[in-house]
Amino acid sequence: MSGQEAESRILFSVVLSDANIVFSRVLRDYVLYAMTHQLIRVRWSQAILDEAVRRMIEKVDGFDEASGERLVAAMNGTFPYSQVDMTEEASVTVADFVLVDDNDRHVIAAAVAAEATFVCSDDLTGFPPEVMTALGIEWVTADALFSTLVEEAPEAMLKVHRMAVSRLPGATDESTIVALRGAGAGRTADLMEDLLKQS
Repeated sequence: MSGQEAESRILFSVVLSDANIVFSRVLRDYVLYAMTHQLIRVRWSQAILDEAVRRMIEKVDGFDEASGERLVAAMNGTFPYSQVDMTEEASVTVADFVLVDDNDRHVIAAAVAAEATFVCSDDLTGFPPEVMTALGIEWVTADALFSTLVEEAPEAMLKVHRMAVSRLPGATDESTIVALRGAGAGRTADLMEDLLKQS
């Protein structure tokens, strides 16, 4: 199965979120609120949060170290069991795999430590199929994750969307759909747009 597709069994599964998902406001909101509505169980590591915060400080106007501390505190405070404790066993398990970018090794190790079924990442080269198959973990993009959830649990995902809109000052359905497309989640945007028209 391609990482850009997902199966219905993604419902209620453990999903390790990569830093590029945490970095994007709309993708982060969708993944966290999907957990709020008990569609998936999302996990992350301290290293993943640190990487996301570094990128936000570099890329997002007005986002500084204090902003990063508040974000991390909010995520871990709201979801106290989501941050995975890294283990030596997990690190050893992934130590010998050949990766395109060795910086992705800690993400795969976190997925092993979390006993995740899926890694959600928009890194198209970081999770070689042979490595993920050997570990029994599947890689999916954010678009594959969310579009499958919309198809499998439309009413719950409509609530996820509306929560994302309501929690961001000035956001609308339309601006959130645009943000999804801008974040590479075009299929999700199309499905959600159709769902909103029906609601």
